[in-house]
Amino acid sequence: MNLLQEYPVVIELPVQWGDQDALGHVNNVVFFRWWESSRIAYAERINLLGADRSERYGTVLASMKCDFRQQILYPDSVSIGARIARVGNSSIHIEHRLVSDQTATVAAEAVSIMVSFDFETQTSSQISPEIRSAIRRLEPLTKADGVNS
Repeated sequence: MNLLQEYPVVIELPVQWGDQDALGHVNNVVFFRWWESSRIAYAERINLLGADRSERYGTVLASMKCDFRQQILYPDSVSIGARIARVGNSSIHIEHRLVSDQTATVAAEAVSIMVSFDFETQTSSQISPEIRSAIRRLEPLTKADGVNS
């Protein structure tokens, strides 16, 4: 079974020798860089990085939670999936899953919460209809319309 089949955006990254810590496994900080890479890959697919908005508006990372399931050891590579869990009025919840290619198991899971932001007023702003439409095109069964938000 493909552990990432329900994730519309999947990236693959090699584990680098320098990713290890003194205990000989990948340091927890590296996972957060990997989550960022998958979040940006997803954002690029839906044009979340601002092409449909002026420089006044954008998105910021408001929260990040990670559950570690197993160690990652060098040498290995990882596959990281990203999908939308929820779209609210001003926030997008992105679920991430990281799979060790060597062991074919889930090594960690995370949730990123991105907030649409007005940099002039320093307040949150509405998720644009264009972003909602882009999410629906990529993931027709998501809560892109704010269902249960």
